[in-house]
Amino acid sequence: MKSNAPLGAAPARLNLETVNTLVEHQLELWPDAARRYRDLGKTQRKPLDMGALPMALQLNPARIVSTAADTSAQGIAARPCFLCAANRPAEQLCAEWMPGWDLCVNPFPILPIHFTVISREHRPQDAPPFEMAAMAEAAPDLAVFFNGARGGASAPDHLHLQCVLKSELPLLALAEENHPSSRHGFMSSEDFGLDLPFHFISAVITPDMEGAHTLMRIPGAFGIDAQGNHDPGLVNVFFWMGSDGYLRAVIVPRRSHRPHHYFAEGSDKIMVAPGAIDMTGLMITPRAEDFNRLDAPTVRQIYAEVAFADAIPGDIRHYFGI
Repeated sequence: MKSNAPLGAAPARLNLETVNTLVEHQLELWPDAARRYRDLGKTQRKPLDMGALPMALQLNPARIVSTAADTSAQGIAARPCFLCAANRPAEQLCAEWMPGWDLCVNPFPILPIHFTVISREHRPQDAPPFEMAAMAEAAPDLAVFFNGARGGASAPDHLHLQCVLKSELPLLALAEENHPSSRHGFMSSEDFGLDLPFHFISAVITPDMEGAHTLMRIPGAFGIDAQGNHDPGLVNVFFWMGSDGYLRAVIVPRRSHRPHHYFAEGSDKIMVAPGAIDMTGLMITPRAEDFNRLDAPTVRQIYAEVAFADAIPGDIRHYFGI
């Protein structure tokens, strides 16, 4: 079912067979990336009770590159942009998926199918682009997601997206199960009546003018920082094709990127920096000591510090008309 989402030329269709072929071809040519994908089979997972949200920790040492990334203005200025074509590894294959966007296998995977979709133009990670909707429609097995500049993006200076299998993200299934397709537009997870560690906005986007208006609101999504400021960088956004044939989206408004545990010293430090995937029910821990000691109450506290556990603020609800 086509929505009014796509702007410009449509992206190439990606079915599951094509996706697997792209990954296999890339890994044949890039031994370091192939090793990291093989190592995913050795990663440990630990389930935690997060109420209605199926939740697990993943011990993934390779992700220290992202978790420990210096995303300060000074840190960004001191390094070349690793997403610009001129600075990418020679082994990395990238194909133009749709005009202006390169599809690349992510060399530091969280999941067995993990792509980065990179804007060919070096511009800031300032808002979720409309092209996400067209990409989700063209790749019905995948979820396309956006980390805001202060919501998990390790390269906030260069606009990029990521894709994984939608079946790997429990939050998306939860949204589908509790937001009926007959209820078009936006709905708050507060209205689901579930025990959740944080709240989010769900959307059903219909292929008509109503759906177009719903879609137009999403790039303006924002979080609210500790000083009460509206911040468009404090969001995670997901698009995917629902099992009902409708384009769907989830927006997670944020309070911050990293909890206080990240900045603690010595034995109090927990190196967790939640990005989009962490907010879907798979929290990434690069260090074994953090994986071993994290428990459900601490993870709930982390979610409450980086997102809105009690209620979505009124300004955000008003913006989405819920």
